[in-house]
Amino acid sequence: SAMNKTNFGSFEDLIELTPGQLRPIVIGLKEIILSVHPETCEVVRLGDRAATYGVGPKKMSEGYCYILPHTNWVNLGFYKGADLIDPSNMLEGTGAKLRHIKIKSLEECEAPEIGKLIKSALEERKTTLGISKFIDIV
Repeated sequence: SAMNKTNFGSFEDLIELTPGQLRPIVIGLKEIILSVHPETCEVVRLGDRAATYGVGPKKMSEGYCYILPHTNWVNLGFYKGADLIDPSNMLEGTGAKLRHIKIKSLEECEAPEIGKLIKSALEERKTTLGISKFIDIV
């Protein structure tokens, strides 16, 4: 059915759709997400013009954050953002769960609070889905 024809693509495809001055921000955000969660599951949906990062490929249940380039900024969005502790009040949005941060410069994306929010979003998904931390037994 037409409903199932989400146009999937690669991160490079998303970069192609991103205005030139925002590309370093999109790449920078992905690097921060990878630094927090190296084994993240990345799904790029070109229909959404966004890349979702999660503990698995399902956007709404396994995704914890997304990168969505606009014309003059990049949204770093959190699927369960309303549930996250946000001491710096960086999160915007009024939806039931979704929240986002508008990032307009590379400096903004390097704020330590960004990494902390990504980490807490990841932990929220792992806890909710009952994914235990893997412990190496030597």
